[in-house]
Amino acid sequence: MKNTFRTAIGILILLGSFLVKAQNFEGSWTGAIQGMPLVFEISNNEGSYTAKMQSPKQSKAFLPMDSTIVKGNTIKLVLNAYKIKYQGELSEEKVNGTFTQGTYSEAMILEKKAYVEVKPNRPQEPKAPFPYKSEEVFFTNQWINPGGDVTSIQLAGTLTLPTDVKNPPVAILISGSGPQDRNEELFNHKPFLVIADYLTKKGIAVLRYDDRGVAKSQGTQVGANSFDFASDVEAAITYLKTRNDINRNEIGLIGHSEGGLIAPIVIANNKNDVAFFVSLAGTGLKGDRVVLPQMRKGAMLRGELEADINADMEIMKALFDKIIEADGVNIPQEALAQQLEIRLREKCKNATPVIQAKYQEPTIKALAKEFSNNWFRTFLTYDPAVNLSKVTCPVLAINGSLDYQVIAASNLDGMKSAFAKAENKDVTIKELPGLNHLFQNAVTGSAVEYGQIEETFDPATLELIASWINERFN
Repeated sequence: MKNTFRTAIGILILLGSFLVKAQNFEGSWTGAIQGMPLVFEISNNEGSYTAKMQSPKQSKAFLPMDSTIVKGNTIKLVLNAYKIKYQGELSEEKVNGTFTQGTYSEAMILEKKAYVEVKPNRPQEPKAPFPYKSEEVFFTNQWINPGGDVTSIQLAGTLTLPTDVKNPPVAILISGSGPQDRNEELFNHKPFLVIADYLTKKGIAVLRYDDRGVAKSQGTQVGANSFDFASDVEAAITYLKTRNDINRNEIGLIGHSEGGLIAPIVIANNKNDVAFFVSLAGTGLKGDRVVLPQMRKGAMLRGELEADINADMEIMKALFDKIIEADGVNIPQEALAQQLEIRLREKCKNATPVIQAKYQEPTIKALAKEFSNNWFRTFLTYDPAVNLSKVTCPVLAINGSLDYQVIAASNLDGMKSAFAKAENKDVTIKELPGLNHLFQNAVTGSAVEYGQIEETFDPATLELIASWINERFN
């Protein structure tokens, strides 16, 4: 009896020790990979653990982990969609472990503390007072919705005007994909603020605005596509034509990434209202021919194995082919999502183990939902050459050689062919060496570098844009 009692006490002590350690996992934990901070918020509900992860320099959003397994003083966190896994062991308010993403692996220590953002050095970010006029403006986009009712949203932005040029030319900045504010802020960089500041100092007025549903602009991006965003640009043009302090015959468009796709849509419908077009990492190919090379290059930069990349690309192509098949057919999003789920499961059956592990059920459903939405369907099936071939105003098209999101050579070739069909005589096309998708001087072009690089926008490229415009309009 005495030995049994001692054994029971020993078990209770051991169990209590494990429970105390397990409870210590609850809370905020912060670590870093290659200088990129990662935050894990771990919750414990009666012994059932859940967690979410944030990469604060990339996004303010938290991503829920697919699984959180705590055993004694060890923890395993998994996020299938990004092939992320973290395993570690708790010791004195620290977790010593290994972070894995795809084939990449690195030791990472998590400390039990909240993430405190240290503002990175951004030497190009302009500070007031500015040597030009800066005015907050509002303008309205109004259209008739499918039900026949009139819908309108108010968009907010900033108009900067040089003080030493009367009625200057003006450029409208058009942001890339996703909800962006008027500065196109990401990774603590504000490229549109830097561009607007530089151009205005060079005698060119600039209008930049918050995308619909962002900051001070009304509306929502849910259900909207590139053609809807093009109507917002048209509203900006209409507003500028009411101003008496700019040259209303010299309104141009500068589009970054998807903005470089949106601008030709606007120009094709408003030829007499757009004086020039600057494409910054814009696309010159149909969406599927942009996205698949982007995915492949991104996987290569992450160090994934060629066999896994090839298997993944085969699966993605099968999904994209299904979306293209549905183009022009009125298939509701929910029905298309179900079709994509079926195809994804079928294609994964014979894939490599790494790819099978990547496409678990939650990931399959999430991808099917994302790929079947209106924006992605439009982007994937739209061929920008249709409207690029209608652009007859002066064009400057530039892409960085290290851009993995919009591959420079193939997209610039697509633009060149389209502009030739338009018989456009004033086209300047350049692939700029050493620059990434954000026009930063980079090493690899990987998205991991975006926030680590202090430079917001290559100074030589700023001068190229300003001088190109001024040669024609000032």
